[in-house]
Amino acid sequence: MMVDSTLAQIEKNLSEAMSILGDEQREPQMKREKAGFSWTSIPGPLQRDGQDVATIVHQVHNLIHEKMEGEEPLCQHRVQSVGEQGHMALLGHSLAAYISMLDRERLRRLSTRILSDTTLWLCRLFRYENASVCFHEDDRDGLVKVCRLLLNARYEEFACEGYTVLSSKQPVIYQSASCRPGLGQHTCSQLGLPLSSLCTVPCNTVFGSQHQMDVALLDKLIQEDSDAGKLPLLLIANAGTPGAGHTDKLSRLKELCDQHGMWLHVEGVNLATLVLADVSSAVMAATRSDSMTLTPGRWLGLPAVPSVTLYRHEDPALSLAAGLTSSQPVEKLRALPLWLSLQYLGQNGIVEKISHATALSKHLLMKLKPLASIKTSNVLETEMTLLEALTMVEDDLSSPVVLFRFSQDMSGALGGRSGEALCAGEKEVLDTFNRWLGEQLSQMVSSCGVDVVELEDEGPCVRFSPLLTAAVLGTQQEDVDELVDRLTVLVPVMSSTVCLRQDFREETHRRAPLLMYVEELAWPGLGAVRFEPQAEGMDESRRKQELQKINYALLKKLQELNTDIIFSAGPETGAEQDCVYVGLVTEDVDISELVDTIAAFGREIEENGRLLENMTEVVRKGILEAEQQLQKASEDKLLEEGLLRQLPVVGSVLNWLSPLQSSIKGRTFNLAAGSVDSTDATYLTKAQTDKISVQDTPTSSSKRSAGQRLFRRSNTSDTSSSNSTEAAEDWNLSPQSSSSHPDTSTTTSDTSQHTLSDVIAEETEREDTEREDTEQEDAEQEDAEQEDAEQEDAEQEDAEQEDAEQEDAEQDGVSQADQGQS
Repeated sequence: MMVDSTLAQIEKNLSEAMSILGDEQREPQMKREKAGFSWTSIPGPLQRDGQDVATIVHQVHNLIHEKMEGEEPLCQHRVQSVGEQGHMALLGHSLAAYISMLDRERLRRLSTRILSDTTLWLCRLFRYENASVCFHEDDRDGLVKVCRLLLNARYEEFACEGYTVLSSKQPVIYQSASCRPGLGQHTCSQLGLPLSSLCTVPCNTVFGSQHQMDVALLDKLIQEDSDAGKLPLLLIANAGTPGAGHTDKLSRLKELCDQHGMWLHVEGVNLATLVLADVSSAVMAATRSDSMTLTPGRWLGLPAVPSVTLYRHEDPALSLAAGLTSSQPVEKLRALPLWLSLQYLGQNGIVEKISHATALSKHLLMKLKPLASIKTSNVLETEMTLLEALTMVEDDLSSPVVLFRFSQDMSGALGGRSGEALCAGEKEVLDTFNRWLGEQLSQMVSSCGVDVVELEDEGPCVRFSPLLTAAVLGTQQEDVDELVDRLTVLVPVMSSTVCLRQDFREETHRRAPLLMYVEELAWPGLGAVRFEPQAEGMDESRRKQELQKINYALLKKLQELNTDIIFSAGPETGAEQDCVYVGLVTEDVDISELVDTIAAFGREIEENGRLLENMTEVVRKGILEAEQQLQKASEDKLLEEGLLRQLPVVGSVLNWLSPLQSSIKGRTFNLAAGSVDSTDATYLTKAQTDKISVQDTPTSSSKRSAGQRLFRRSNTSDTSSSNSTEAAEDWNLSPQSSSSHPDTSTTTSDTSQHTLSDVIAEETEREDTEREDTEQEDAEQEDAEQEDAEQEDAEQEDAEQEDAEQEDAEQDGVSQADQGQS
């Protein structure tokens, strides 16, 4: 009863822990999205008092979902789903730790049973009968232990004398050029062998797949090593290469290994199809190999499940010396998570998962074939014989790996442009577009788990390998359909951009030296252009600053335009600085108008910059001129009024007896013209005048019809470019992603995303409002003028009345003086 209660408690604690860790809504959204480092990210001392399990699990949950500074939210990453089978695998690790505490005899009996059951199930599932099994965490350790087994078997004194016996006859390990990188180097490093013991066999270069090992060349290399006194030890073959998923000619390789007494080791993702009822002959030949490495955890979506190496060897002592088996019962418990998971899934569940992954690959391959500009893995090869072509087609249909690549089809070019050639560096440009395409699809449809692989001959390709991702991401057929839909929207835009790159280059060259085309093959867009300042007599450092300032302002102004084209500062690494990078464009873009607008904006910014630079000198000269005119006006006033009027008391008496009618001459300083002008025109019209009329930027907007976007040709129908216009909403040329500056790579704001018809309507409404305001101002101005006239008449009457009163006062003063004299 104690054992049963303990097992139940283990299962209960695991369920509660997984419930807490999987509950992303437990913490408030604002707390999870808080940027920066929190106190939980800083290591601290161990607390004196212990904590309960729930508190510790909650702390782990917070650490998992904590958003660090500069990191994307967790929801934007590919979230792996841990189902019931995943819980069984995690439960296996907990049970293994508990079982290791049993008494030795019970532990030995239980671990032996678990190992025997797992070995039997794996051998029957993958059709590899009469084999032994080695479980290991690193999927490369199985190959290392197999090589150590061969060294003990082929060198009799190896166990006693060690590596000194290898000097007489150096062992050689052969691997394909398509093997995963670093596998052979890791094996030699773990075995203490020099790198000269590793021989890389090239793949076919004339016939057949470009990723299959060249059997004839391998035979020649083995014969040369044997003649040189070396010992051909082992051959590493692929049943599904890491990049393309192609299978080597395993039948011929097995015959060659038997001929030279070599060991054949096979690995690859295509080995998972051995559990299916229909298996291709190329993959079925792997069951004749001497050993093969399987990764059922990745294929079935089982977390923390060890890799498996199946091998056939009759001497258990050598297997024990090589580390393939262990005499410790605890080591045999490595099979417990897989033992539990296989029982939970059952044979039907395992076959269903593998068949679902292969069905997804076939569905995607069928959807991709009608796309003209997309080449799949079975058409990325060179010419071959009919037999080899049929064999390759069989391999492609059986492989769960689908490769596709964007390739420009000039026979279907747009607008009758089939005779044009692409710009220089066509392959580098297409490679850049394919990298961008893979990154975009990975972000848009993350549930498909597509990625980009670099192949030696083809270059970057988009890879869909559902056996490695479908089980953990939960990929369904609807996700594949969404992937194809995204692809059908992006491909036409990519095709039109590639076709128009040469036009953009030529139009930029025509506007030299004002604009300079920048050759940037790593930019997935129309191209890059730089505005060159035309000021003469400027040193290099000043010119560089001016160039940077103008192009930065030009980029900002272009980003404010109402257009689908994205203007960016380019990728952060390996890009030309102080340039304007133009993104993807549709087929109806008018390249001439686009370049004209860039040049016009650049000239306008340069002229405004010169005006600002000269403003200090203009203001200084204007102030001096104003001071001179004010001084001259003061001198003129002194001459006009006379010296007596400047005396304090005398001047007041003279001004009272004989007022001086002097006109005030106002002055205004025109900042734009840098001149001091008279204010007579201002007082005459009662409104300020502007001598300089601002000219609009020369564009062809007057020729654009209503509802037409910027840089669009009017002879192109809206229906032909509707799909391409929709793609503009998903374009994201961020650094690979990447790959542009945060302050300049953003798209235009929401206020700049209206159509031209909206802009015209807004402009018409604004003109009507301005006209109404002008009419209202004119009416108010007439009323003001009338009031001013009435006020002037009243002031004139008051002045005449004051003059009359003053005359009467003077006459009274004279009469009083006469009376006094008398």
